[in-house]
Formats: sequence, structure tokens, C-alpha cells
Amino acid sequence: MNKFSVLFFFFVFTCQVLSKGAASRGHGDDTAFWKKRAEESRNAAIQNYKANPYDVASLVNHRIHKTKNYKHSRRVLSSDACNATNPIDKCWRCKSDWAENRQRLADCVIGFGHGTTGGKGGRIYVVNDSSDASLLDPKPGTLRHAVIQPETLWIIFEKDMNIKLSQELIMAGNKTIDGRGAKVHITGGSGFTLQFISNVIIHGIHIHDIKPANGGMIRDSTTHYGFRTKSDGDGISIIGASNIWIDHLSMARCADGLIDAVSHSTAITISNSYYTEHDHVMLFGASEMSPEDSLMQVTLAFNHFGPHLVQRMPRVRFGFAHVVNNDYTKWEMFAIAGTCHPTILSQGNHYVAPDNNNTKQVTRRDYTPESEWKKWVWKSQGDVFENGAFFVESGDANYRFALGAGEMVAPKSGEFAVDMAKYAGALDCVPGKPC
Repeated sequence: MNKFSVLFFFFVFTCQVLSKGAASRGHGDDTAFWKKRAEESRNAAIQNYKANPYDVASLVNHRIHKTKNYKHSRRVLSSDACNATNPIDKCWRCKSDWAENRQRLADCVIGFGHGTTGGKGGRIYVVNDSSDASLLDPKPGTLRHAVIQPETLWIIFEKDMNIKLSQELIMAGNKTIDGRGAKVHITGGSGFTLQFISNVIIHGIHIHDIKPANGGMIRDSTTHYGFRTKSDGDGISIIGASNIWIDHLSMARCADGLIDAVSHSTAITISNSYYTEHDHVMLFGASEMSPEDSLMQVTLAFNHFGPHLVQRMPRVRFGFAHVVNNDYTKWEMFAIAGTCHPTILSQGNHYVAPDNNNTKQVTRRDYTPESEWKKWVWKSQGDVFENGAFFVESGDANYRFALGAGEMVAPKSGEFAVDMAKYAGALDCVPGKPC
């Protein structure tokens, strides 16, 4: 889809975007405020949209091929040995000075989120207080106080923390949340909301047991607060946001989705994360009535979809998902689903089916007759299937992934995916040593 088509969709469906992303979650008196934010986010999404997403996917594969792989290695050099097995981790994990040069991390993102810098160039903000008592006047030193600041910030944690958010944590843009060096758990309360913002990195934390919250008056910046209705209980809710990188998270047991991205969100990379014990894992695209999600372009790379996951890894509407070198362990219903003609490129993944003979299929098309979904471009290249797993392709059998110049770089085989996702999840990084 070209940018002119996207603009047409936005013109027709502006009211839907506002109702799903803003008006339904904010007070009526805030209509002008959220409308302006929505317009700004649409413009950012259009600017970040890649007319030929295969160029991006090909570059990801090229970077993967250039990275030394440690498959079959049984040798342990020392406790300080670098165990990086994919290009993102290789970019920073082997350096013992990562704690002194934290912002180097921002140079490591690949895929559609490439260009996300988060808090790079900003000052370090140290969270030293795990409380979340005030929603309108957050206490300095708390995570809520950090994320609403207008300036570019690289947010770190003074010590291990369990943070129970009393309401959804509404972030401002140009932020990095960096949990390296501390065990940080967001648990027992609300999750993160990235609404109509851009340029955010969330790295190295645990998010689990997230609950819906009743809503109320919540500050979302130093200059604005408003009334929010009940939140869904997502771990991370991405609404009309672009340039988002989620890396090395451990996530489980949220009331709704672990990660949901809707309302023209795009330029997203989700990598190196570990997921377990959850039903609806990831949703990319708000509903069948939201064609603005045709802008959505997401890279899923080096993630481990662990045991006791049911479905939606991810489920995609309208957009483009590059699912590359991930490790899938025995889903309970299906792994990848879609409606509304999304494009799904599955490359170099490792799919292990459940033992149930009725749920061996990786893919599922919801609420659509085969006469329609057989036209959608869903392709599997270099994937490895075990225990009877199989991927039902669709689209022209001779479909070629054309680049701006030449052929697309083939993926690295799925036989390497387990190794590349071996260190998925929040890491126990020790300052002064490779992580």
C-alpha cells in the first residue's frame, strides 16, 4: 500500500481512530487535546511507513547472516564469556562497560523499529522509589514521574524493585526504560500505555500479573492530565505510536494482551523477549473496522514463545509482520493468526507443535472464507517444523519478494532459531562484566 492510499484511509476513518485511541479512554473535555495528538501521531506514522517492507526484512536477514552463530557449541570459556547469539545482542552484550555506556544500546535495534533512539542523548534519570501513590502529582524518583517528563530521558533503576502501578502508566515520548543491573518487576497492578507518542525503548524488565484498573484522573505529561476510563489490563498497550523497540522483556499472565498495538501504530521491533502462561499474547490491529492499521509494520525477532501460551503470537489485521528467527514451544490453539488481508512473512522460525493432533497448524485465518484468505500473502521460508507442526501458506505460489534493487536476502535457517532466542527475556546483567 502506498502513502496516498494510507492518507485516504485516514481521511475516511479519523473518527474511528479517535474513538478507539483517545475519546474512549479520555474525558470529553480533552477532545481537542487528544485530537491534536492523534493528528501528530498519524503524520509520524505516515513518515515512518515503508513503501517496500521487503527492503527492511532483507536487511534484517543480512545482519543475521553476518553475526557469528554459536549453535552446537558446548564450550564455556569463563563466567565473563560473551554469550551473544544474534545481531542485536552482539552489538552490546559483549562489552563489559555497558553500565558506563548504556546509551550504546540505542544503536542496536534492527527491523522496522530501526531508527528508534529512545532516551539517547538525554540525561540519566534514576528511579529510586517503587511507590505509585500520586497520579496527579507523581513523586520525584518514581517511574511515573520519570516517564511523563517532557525532555529526552534514559531511565534506570537504583536497585531491585517490585512496582505495582495503581493505574496505567501513560508515557511521554523520547524515553528509554532500561532495567539492566537491577531486577525490576512491574506486577500486580496496571501496565504501560504508549498513546500517540514516538521514540520509546523498553528494555530488560519483567512485566507480569497485570490487572485492569478502574481509571480516573491521571497525569500523562507535566502539562496535562485527564480522566481515563477502565484500562484493559494489557502488559504494554501501543496506541497510535511509532518508533517503538521492546527488547529483553519477560512477560506473563496479563489480564488482556501481553503486547497490543493498534490505531496506526508502526515502526515497531519486538525482540529477545520471553513469554509464558498467557492466552492472547499479541494483537496487531484494532478491529476489522480499522483499515488505518494498514500502516502497521512490525518485526518480531529472536523471541521465545514459551510453554503455556494459547494463541495470537501474533494476530494481525491489515498490517505487515516480519516474523524471523523466533522459537515457538507448543502453543495450545495456534501460533499466528490474522484477518483483513495482512501480510505475514515467516522466516527461519522454529515451530514445535503441541501434542494435540487438532492444533498442529501454526496458522489460522479468522472469520474469512478460504476463497478470500487464499489471496493473502502468508509465506514460510526457512522455517523448521517439529512434532507435526505445519504452516498453511497463501497468496500466489510464484509470489516474489521484490526489493528496490535485486532479490531479497534469504533468511537464516530455523535450525538456528533456538540458539538465537536462547537468552530471550530480562537478563541478569552485572556492571563491569559482559552481560
